[in-house]
Amino acid sequence: MNSFLTFLGKMAITIPTTITVWLVSFFGFDQTFVASSALSILGGLFIFWLMSIYLKSKLIKKHRLSKKEYRYIMKNLEEAKPKIYRLNKALMSIKHIPSIKQRLEFVRITRKMYSLSKKEPKRFYKAERFFFSNLDSAVELAEKYVFLANQPKRTKELELSLYETRRTLEDLQKSIEKDLYHVISDDIDQLNFEINVAKQSIKRDDEGSKFHDESRRLK
Repeated sequence: MNSFLTFLGKMAITIPTTITVWLVSFFGFDQTFVASSALSILGGLFIFWLMSIYLKSKLIKKHRLSKKEYRYIMKNLEEAKPKIYRLNKALMSIKHIPSIKQRLEFVRITRKMYSLSKKEPKRFYKAERFFFSNLDSAVELAEKYVFLANQPKRTKELELSLYETRRTLEDLQKSIEKDLYHVISDDIDQLNFEINVAKQSIKRDDEGSKFHDESRRLK
């Protein structure tokens, strides 16, 4: 589930609970305004915490993960988040107009890799090459390119280095595209299976219709 929607869902329960606790404390138990407010805040925080525990437990159960696996995946995703931000920032800082479309696609792919793994944690295992290798390489190259490109004087050697870096980033993008394809490979296989089933069903219906038409003609 989207993190923002999850937060809204928890707040939709927490806020009414907080208000209810305040009203019950103030009017039902004759507590002071300050005491009622304190109790309502504590009650709201407690409900918010319970909802977080419940949703996390539900997510772990849904994706058939152990708590240890879930913590491992979340830890690595948290470490990857600032790296992706740095990469996207560096890519958008590159002042090379011909490659802008390619760089926008690069940004889109890296965000997609993160969001898929965040939404469905078990996919992380299929994306390990991205998180443990390709992402680090891309961040280092993109930031180094921006640093060198901003130097006041360009030499032939520097221009060649910049060119080679752009080429390498293009290769890295292709490699990350393969990572993404690997992550969604099961979905593609499932879709192809469903397409084949649908085609077989349509074929049987067509053959059945032809059989009935032929039977009517013979009668």
